[in-house]
Amino acid sequence: MSTSPKILLVKLSSLGDVLHNLPIVWDVRARFPDAQLDWVVEEGYVHLLRPLLSKDGFRGIDRIIPFGLRRWKKNLFNLATWKEFFAFRKILQSTTYDVLIETQGLLKSAIVCSLAKKSPNAVISGLANATEFSGYEPLARSFYSQSVQVPVQCHAVDRSRWVMCSALDWPLLERIDAPRFYPEAFIDSIPKTTVQGLQAPYILCFHSTAREAKRWSNEHWVRLGKDLSARGYQMVFPWGNAAEKSVSQLLASQIPNAFVPPAFSIEEAFSVIAGAALTVGVDTGLTHLAAVLDKPTVEIYCDSPRWKTEGYWSNKISNVGDMRNPPSVQEVLEASLKLLQKT
Repeated sequence: MSTSPKILLVKLSSLGDVLHNLPIVWDVRARFPDAQLDWVVEEGYVHLLRPLLSKDGFRGIDRIIPFGLRRWKKNLFNLATWKEFFAFRKILQSTTYDVLIETQGLLKSAIVCSLAKKSPNAVISGLANATEFSGYEPLARSFYSQSVQVPVQCHAVDRSRWVMCSALDWPLLERIDAPRFYPEAFIDSIPKTTVQGLQAPYILCFHSTAREAKRWSNEHWVRLGKDLSARGYQMVFPWGNAAEKSVSQLLASQIPNAFVPPAFSIEEAFSVIAGAALTVGVDTGLTHLAAVLDKPTVEIYCDSPRWKTEGYWSNKISNVGDMRNPPSVQEVLEASLKLLQKT
């Protein structure tokens, strides 16, 4: 293989999955500093990748290619939708790729690989099997030139590395090769939040998630919030839609000095998380964002396996609970206080 191959990463969504795919950018750059490295991602998650764009001597992602499938599906009979799709395809086919790494295992991602322009001996690498509790569509295998068998219980970061190592014919990277996510210079430069109403020191509580069973009970949040509020911390309950806002308001109404902030974007979330004394959250994307930013984070697992997404790369992260075994208030409180003592 050339020392400067053209490589395409395909990881479309969602928030946590995109974050857990970031380490392969660093892995590739360590061996191929002169490679062209592009990434196709759902347009709503472009902000997650921008800190890794190559600039000012830093080599990361050379090009982010936004994909608007979620929005397009709502307007399939709109001419503008098809114009946008063909514009996307034109951008995708403006480079001839030598290696395509598809770590999602879904048909939509595999089709993106099929649309890309490829060199004659291009490697298209993807998953050969599902991991437990993850989405997977076996038909996607027909779009790959090689499929990678991974352990059925495989952390999301490790799974991406399995596919990458297979695509590039490398020995499998072990966990001793600690994953990197964002440049330290970027993390250090995140601006302070300008959300009015936040009072330092504050603790972020990400109580909402896409699946109801993954939530920690409201009663637990209130008990935790009262204890930490009594210790001088403002408890903050973000939300993403009307139903989540109602829950945030209900929780905040029972905790002294608690705050429900206005809705904020993914881009604004960087600043809100960076300014927090601690983040406590269930298994959801914004909790994982706090963990990959290496901020003090308690990850609560209630109805998803801890091995799948737990933050294992820092002593600033505490993982509590597990599949169908939610942690007690005392466990979360102890984990929170231990991390707060380190700050």
